[in-house]
Amino acid sequence: MEPVLPPADRGATRISDRVVAKLAAQAAREALRGGASPPGLPRPGAPHATAVVRRPPANDGTGGLASVEVAVELGYPSDIGAQCGAVRRAVAARVRELAGMDTTEVTVAVERLRSAHFTGDASGRVR
Repeated sequence: MEPVLPPADRGATRISDRVVAKLAAQAAREALRGGASPPGLPRPGAPHATAVVRRPPANDGTGGLASVEVAVELGYPSDIGAQCGAVRRAVAARVRELAGMDTTEVTVAVERLRSAHFTGDASGRVR
């Protein structure tokens, strides 16, 4: 039987930008699912993300750095700041937990606000 190598001597797993982006999008989706949105709103589109791995994790699975941008659609009226904060915290925690990377920045871009007053591409003013 071959001797078992310690983890530091086994090599490293490279985590790509695309994988970190998928983790971030899933974390954003979960964070927004837990939030309260006004009744009767159209279902928002799924969040999508881009990520750049600044430094991959070490062999022990720690010390990695990534920056992430998440684009979301939110219901309106709602507490947009609170929802963006929840997304930011969820993404940072999930990337740290699953990829062993801290986030240098998590940018949340609100691409669209959805309102029960408008459907499709209609535009106008909501009071």
